[in-house]
Parts: sequence; C-alpha cells; structure tokens
Amino acid sequence: MTTIFEPRADDGAFVLPGATIAGVAQRAVDVRDTTPIYNAATGVVIGWQEHANVAQIDDAVRAARTALPRWRATTPASRGQILKRIAELIEHSRDRLVGAQMRVSGKPPLEAEQDVSDAVATFDYYAALCDDVGLFAPQTVSLPDKTVAGQRYYDAVGVAALIVPWNFPMVTTAWKMAPALAAGCTVVLKPSELTSPVEHMLVGLLAEAGVPDGVVNMVNGGAAVGTQLVEHPLVDKVSFTGSTEVGKRVMRAAANDMKRTTLELGGKSALIVRADADLDSAVSLAVSGAFGNAGQMCSATARILVQDQVYNEFLAKLEAAVGALMVAPPMRAGVSMGPLVSASHLVRVRAMLDAGISDGAAVAFSGRLDESCGKGFFLPPMVVTDPDVDNVLWTDEVFGPVACVKSFHTDDEAIQIANSTRYGLVATVLTADASAAKRYQYSLRAGLVWINTPQLIFPQLCWGGLGLSGIGRELGVEGLRSYQELRHTLSAI
Repeated sequence: MTTIFEPRADDGAFVLPGATIAGVAQRAVDVRDTTPIYNAATGVVIGWQEHANVAQIDDAVRAARTALPRWRATTPASRGQILKRIAELIEHSRDRLVGAQMRVSGKPPLEAEQDVSDAVATFDYYAALCDDVGLFAPQTVSLPDKTVAGQRYYDAVGVAALIVPWNFPMVTTAWKMAPALAAGCTVVLKPSELTSPVEHMLVGLLAEAGVPDGVVNMVNGGAAVGTQLVEHPLVDKVSFTGSTEVGKRVMRAAANDMKRTTLELGGKSALIVRADADLDSAVSLAVSGAFGNAGQMCSATARILVQDQVYNEFLAKLEAAVGALMVAPPMRAGVSMGPLVSASHLVRVRAMLDAGISDGAAVAFSGRLDESCGKGFFLPPMVVTDPDVDNVLWTDEVFGPVACVKSFHTDDEAIQIANSTRYGLVATVLTADASAAKRYQYSLRAGLVWINTPQLIFPQLCWGGLGLSGIGRELGVEGLRSYQELRHTLSAI
C-alpha cells in the first residue's frame, strides 16, 4: 500500500490527489483549490486534499463507462474472488487503516478497529453472494400461454456514483462499493474531503486485489464536486449517504435523467426503556447509542424514553455513567469518546445546543473533557431532560453528543412519542416482556429495531429508513439488487 502520510507540502503536510482515474493519480491543475485535513483530536493541519476539476470528473465517469461492458460481462464468481481478495487486503492492512482513522477522525481505538472489521465483513459477505448462482441466473416465469417462455433476470444498472460522508469513512464506502462491484457496476467514488486519507488507502488496495483499471475511480472535493458527479449524464445510479437536506438536492438533480437513487439520510431515533428492563444494560446501551462516535451517527438513539416508574433511577445511573466517560484523544488510555470531526461542525453543534437552550431546554448533566483534549474539536456528552416536544434538540438531528430524556407512562404513549418524527431510521427497545417487544417491533416506524441488543450491524441485514431517513436499502440481498435492474424476456417456443 502506498504511504499517504509522507510530508509533501511546504508546511510538512501531505497532499492527496484530486482524482484517481483508471488507477492513475491525477493532480489538481489549480493547487489553490484544496481543503485542509485536520487531526480532529489536536486541531492541527496534517494534510491537504486537492479538489477534482470538471475535466477530471468527466474523465473519471468516462473511464467507468469504458470499463463497464467488460466488468459487467465478468462472471459473478470471478467478481466474488476479487471482492474476497479486497477483504483480505483490508484485514492485512488493519493496523495502518486503524491508525489513519484515529489520526484523522480522532476515533478511539475500539471504534477505529470496528470500522475496519465492518469493511472486511461487508466485502466478505458480497464475495459470498457472488457464489450464489440463483441470485444471478435467469429465472423462469410461469405463463398461461404455453407457446411462449418468460424469463426474468437482473442486470447491472451501469455506472454508479458513490458519495459517502465523513462520519464512517471506509465503512460507508464498503457498504456501497462491495454490492456495486458484485452486481457488475463500475463506480466513481466521492469521499468527504474532511476524512479522505483512509479512502485513498482503500482505493490503493484495489489494483493489488485484481480490480481492472477504470472499474473504480475516485474524485475528491466538496459539494461542487458531488453536484457535478450527480448531474453527469453518463452516471446511471447515485448512492448518497449524508444529511437529509443535501439528500433532497441529490434527488432533485438525479431526477433530470431519472437516475436510480439510494439515499441514506438522517435520523432522530428513540431508545425505549420499559420498567421491566435491566437498568444497567439500558444505561450502557443509552450511552453507546447516543454518544458512540461522539454522537456523529445517523442511527444515534438520542431520544431516550423511560417508563415513569424507573425514570429517576435510570437518570441517576445515566448521570454516573456519563460522568465516567473519558473524552480524550485516541491514544489516551481509557478513552471512551473522541472529538467531533471539524471546527466548523463543533460550531454547528454548539449553535444548535444554544438554540435549544434559548428555547427552554436545560442541560441536566454532562460529562467532562480530559485535560489532554487541548485544541482538538471536543465537546463533552450532555443530557437534556424533558425538553418540549417542539424543541430543536428533540425534533432535529444534532449529530453530536447531546441526548434528550423523557418519561412515558404506557406503551401506547411511548410508541406515539417515538413515532412523532419525520425520520424513521432505527429504534431500540429494552424490555423483559416478549409480547411487549413484539408489539414495539411492529408498531415502531423504523427501518431497523434493536431489541435488548447494542447497535449491532451485520451486512446480512438491510440498512435504511422511512420518511426523511431516506429511500432504498443498503446491505443484504436488497443492497445488491439496488445496483441491478430487473428485466424480462418473452420468447416464442
């Protein structure tokens, strides 16, 4: 793997190319068009990301278009062998990838390790699907007219634009790239300019894994690059993960050419604690659900609903747990939570917190920052109790370490409160009552419901939500199908 952290700029920082097209790095024409890459835990600039220009974006898409016929004609089993090799190379590069996640995003070691494991598992899963002949072979359709024969089959949709966010670099990329390649699509990846180093490292592994030139290309930069990629007439499919507001713009732009879209957007999810739940387990899951990745998760269960009989006891335990969290740089022993991704995002979260407080919300208790945090982009975990139902901290996605807690009396009330949102990504339910769990499972308006478990994600299970949480599904067989078109043939016998 090419070393990307070699100092190249005048200030000693590295510089990453604006595009990688058919396996070749393309430097930016205008070196002024770059974005600084920070170490989120120190606030220090460690590198620069060049932005792709219009010509490079066009070249990347055309390279994918040129490579498409041959890659689409490759047997699924052959594609699966390459995906398996990608998984092996990611595992072999684990230490370097973990180090990059920690150095850029400031993720604690356990979170950075899990990111690598998730990427490996995703490529492994789709490699195995490629060996399932039934998923790719034509299927006979029974017809009433015996003089004709019907078949249905799935074909690669074409060139896919993959636009991924900064909160889970490499992970979200794997969720999109693995099924796209398994389906026979070629891709153009646009990672976040804030956390691109690990994406460059991942793309650097592909040629070694046997991915032909042009099958995977990468363009880098901000919103303008993403817009140009979505609007390119030779792109057939757009898979976007990010905020709901940007997702709406992507959907509008994709509509011009009727591009197929998968949108994995925001969330404002609930964690429901019934009186019969194990409170220690409930507190542990509340902390991980609201403050994992510093709350920078679309799946953050930051609306915590607790049955009134145990509300005060739960809050006391939660306060102790939040107070025990160590918020610190990733190399600090015992670190529980890292920084936010950037100074601008820290300002955004603080502004949202201030708006909620100005509108009547109050922080009941919070954690503390370790003295080693220095000038990094850190914010302590905070818990707001009983905010008004129209308070921005209760209604909108904060994308930071802020959780709200409310009490409820009956299951009907909890379900009504949990479903009173325009989002519908995930939910967590904690109860010892199996019948109550089943009722919540079918009543909650969410794409995935965890019952008495942490936020476990397996590539075998689909990911995606309802309402403003997006359109379509990632992972699972449905994730593969999202990069394929359903087609039929009718033939005379």
